[in-house]
Amino acid sequence: MRKWLPTAVGVNLLLGIPGVVPVWLLSYFAVNWPLAAVGWTQREPTENDGMLPWLLLGGPVVALFALLWWLANRPLRRRTALDPRLYWPLSALMTLVPSITLMIVL
Repeated sequence: MRKWLPTAVGVNLLLGIPGVVPVWLLSYFAVNWPLAAVGWTQREPTENDGMLPWLLLGGPVVALFALLWWLANRPLRRRTALDPRLYWPLSALMTLVPSITLMIVL
C-alpha cells in the first residue's frame, strides 16, 4: 500500500504541468470579473469580449482538466493507505506545485 503514495505524488506533479493552463485561466477570470467587481483588482483595459469566450473556451478546458484529474486520482486513492480527507487535498496541492513554482519564478 505504501508504494502507491510516491506514484500518486508523481502523477499529480505530472498532471500539474498541463494544469498550468486551467489555473491561469481561472486566475485571469477571477482577476477580471469577480475580484474587479468588488474592487480588489483592476480589470484588464483590453478585456471587453464579455463572458461568451469564457463559456466556449475556459469552461470546457477547466472541466476537461478536472475530469482528467479526478479519473487519474480515483484508482490511486483506493491503493494508498491515506485517509480520503488527507489524500484529496494533498493531491490538489501537488497538482498546483508547477503553477505556484511558475508564479514564484516569473
